[in-house]
Amino acid sequence: MTQIRDPHTVRTGLPGVLWLPTLAALGLIVLPVIGLVVRAPWSRFGELVTGESARAALELSLRTAAASTLLCILFGGPLAVVLARGSVPGLRLLRSVVLLPLVLPPVVGGLALLYLLGVSGFAGYALDVAFGVRVPFTTTAVILAQTFVAMPFLVVSLEGALRTGGERYEVIAATLGATPWTVFRRITVPLVLPGLGSGMVLSFARCLGEFGATIAFAGSLQGVTRTLPLEVYLREETDVDGAIALSLLLVVVAIVVVAVARPRSAEGLG
Repeated sequence: MTQIRDPHTVRTGLPGVLWLPTLAALGLIVLPVIGLVVRAPWSRFGELVTGESARAALELSLRTAAASTLLCILFGGPLAVVLARGSVPGLRLLRSVVLLPLVLPPVVGGLALLYLLGVSGFAGYALDVAFGVRVPFTTTAVILAQTFVAMPFLVVSLEGALRTGGERYEVIAATLGATPWTVFRRITVPLVLPGLGSGMVLSFARCLGEFGATIAFAGSLQGVTRTLPLEVYLREETDVDGAIALSLLLVVVAIVVVAVARPRSAEGLG
């Protein structure tokens, strides 16, 4: 007869077979970074990462990533609510379209933006004729390119949080006579805050590392569109030590962003 054990004294373990692929996965992530650390020109590191072009690229990356993350929240937030709570026809197709930037090569997204908002695109031509506005190869183009590739990360996080939270509280509030706007403001938004924190971290990190869509749609103009990933790419051809130093700088910035923001988003899940 099987003895029933006290659940308070039982400690679950992990199957040993999981550890080998776990170590392999960690190695695949950590070892390349260690390779950068070993190869880094530490004697010139400070000089390389504080040069004018490096500082301009880092500042531009942080500014555009922050602006793009804000756009992701403003537009991706309502979109996630519609996907999670809406009941309109074609919702599954809409969700597939929203996730398209996740599977498209970023450079394809950049070309799509270019032929939409460029002078030969129908929207870009209208903007140029009506207002004299040209978006490509400007800082605005960098922000739009980053938003395009990063928004699905925020949408997926928010939609997941909404589906996990369920609709029972919103149904109860509606039953008690609350208007849809009151339900959204007082019930839905607080429910989605943990997912919003995670989505913001993922979106900001994706914006910070964006390369393909940016170079295709915005080009590489120092101080205007040349973000840190583009600076690394350009340095790799002429100054390998500089490229390695800036790569490590980008790794450090990404780690700091995730380390600072992730615990706050995790608190909401606890």
